[in-house]
Amino acid sequence: MAAKFTSRTRWRDKLEREDHSKIVQISSSMEKRFGPGTMLIAKPLEVDALIRMTKKGMLITVAEIRAKLARDHNTDTTCPLTTGIFVRIAAETAEEDLQNGKKRITPYWRVVKDNGSLNEKFPGGVKAQSRRLKEEGHSITPAKGKQPPKVNDFERSLLRF
Repeated sequence: MAAKFTSRTRWRDKLEREDHSKIVQISSSMEKRFGPGTMLIAKPLEVDALIRMTKKGMLITVAEIRAKLARDHNTDTTCPLTTGIFVRIAAETAEEDLQNGKKRITPYWRVVKDNGSLNEKFPGGVKAQSRRLKEEGHSITPAKGKQPPKVNDFERSLLRF
């Protein structure tokens, strides 16, 4: 039997890509959603750095990450799709680092959705994120139907740049 070929790129390599941030003009077809102006396509490491600034007991939303990056690059907005992907890359890299013996990892579990709900796409899903947040003093409202669990009074703990 032939060996199975795998081209899986390590999460750390995805995080540290040498890509540069890009600023693009918002197209007329996208203006309805984002308005006119410019949009930042950030680098994964920029997203990771903002997550790392979130101290124990604090939370951050993807919207706050996007707003901070847009201000830092003097653009009107930051791409929500790539930012979400880069948050996921930061999370997976953190878990990869933990498995490789690193003690200090990016605290990705402190990133909540804009309404305070947990992210089912994080490593270990909402169960693992909920456990880590409870360890840091947050209380969690359980899932209701299709709605994922949510941090109670999450606005009080939000990091604002």
